Amino acid sequence: MAKVKPFRGLRPPRDIVTEVVSRPYDVLNSEEARAEASGNPKSLYHIIKPEIDFEPGTDEHAPEVYDKAVANFEAFQSNGWLVQDDKEHYYIYAQTMDGRTQYGIVVAANVDDYMQGRIKKHELTRRDKEEDRMKHVRVNNANVEPVFFAFPDNEVLENIIAKVTAGEPEYDFVAPDGFGHHFWVIDDEATIARITEEFAKLPSLYIADGHHRTAAAALVGNEKAQQNPDHHGGEEYNYFLAVAFPASHLKIIDYNRVVKDLNGMSPAEFLEHLSRNFEVVDKGTVPYRPAALHNFSLYLEGRWYSLTARQGTYNDNDPIGVLDVTISSDLILRDLLGITDLRSDKRVDFVGGIRGLEELSRRVDSGEMAAALALYPVSMDQLIKIADTGNIMPPKTTWFEPKLRSGLVIHKLD
Repeated sequence: MAKVKPFRGLRPPRDIVTEVVSRPYDVLNSEEARAEASGNPKSLYHIIKPEIDFEPGTDEHAPEVYDKAVANFEAFQSNGWLVQDDKEHYYIYAQTMDGRTQYGIVVAANVDDYMQGRIKKHELTRRDKEEDRMKHVRVNNANVEPVFFAFPDNEVLENIIAKVTAGEPEYDFVAPDGFGHHFWVIDDEATIARITEEFAKLPSLYIADGHHRTAAAALVGNEKAQQNPDHHGGEEYNYFLAVAFPASHLKIIDYNRVVKDLNGMSPAEFLEHLSRNFEVVDKGTVPYRPAALHNFSLYLEGRWYSLTARQGTYNDNDPIGVLDVTISSDLILRDLLGITDLRSDKRVDFVGGIRGLEELSRRVDSGEMAAALALYPVSMDQLIKIADTGNIMPPKTTWFEPKLRSGLVIHKLD
């Protein structure tokens, strides 16, 4: 069962919400955050990327930078830029991209559910990245940014979402990237109780995006439990901030690869080697997008190619073997190009599908890269199956868009 609870959200007043909210801390660097926050003291970047308040080049992990996050967080509250709700709520957070809207329920998710594996993951996490966010949660005593969950479709929760969102939203705006963000406060006690009951019927929740933030939030909550001799399990630190979406609402975007060289092969030799495991079709100069599972798009020397994996080169009965990222990693990157560690090899880079096929051709045409490979996106069904079987996806497999805006609501741990 998935244990969630409502919480007293810390939120910006409606008239300044667009000044406060930001992109997530990990989708931009310090200089980009400094530029986006320029002239705006209310920007959440002053809390989630506080190095922007120091000289450029300042170590973002320096103690004084974490101290500045705390000072800024306190100032936002004393200035009235963040105000805590007077009672516990759930919230609905919807996002619109390309005419499609996905609706999530903002909850306080349970630390023990993560520690016991009821909140399921599909990626490995790096300890250094966990520790950075753990420090941020510790010093602020709050989950300033939400994590992004999915859950199996539930008719009762869908009906609640439909009923709540028929009303006037608390926040409704289009961000600079063109994506719409809509936010409702759930005030009705019976509806709040029903949400808690329905989540309790779900066997699992699934991390869609934000594995490091989830681990950090849960590990800090677990620390606090161990440090409290009077711990009883009902304390606010036993929960962390999450937005949970019905799985059918979510669409995973492709996550593509670019490589610096062809491992000593000429383009003709590379294509010849590819033809042993793939049916290779020259598609000319017009960008070609993969059409189905096990079909890939290759950009090489100004031309696009369709690569279709031959029967016997993959295992559709294996939740990892069926993935196109596995096929391409094994048969192309490893066997032909000698790239064995996707996490550390500098000869390969990754491009989120939100940037389009044009970004792939641009990086090759510029001479920076030798070739680009576009993949058919993973499905939510595949993600859930991998998490349910305890498997881990290869690196850089899923790209979710839109990203959750940070600062719409914050969860304090006391």
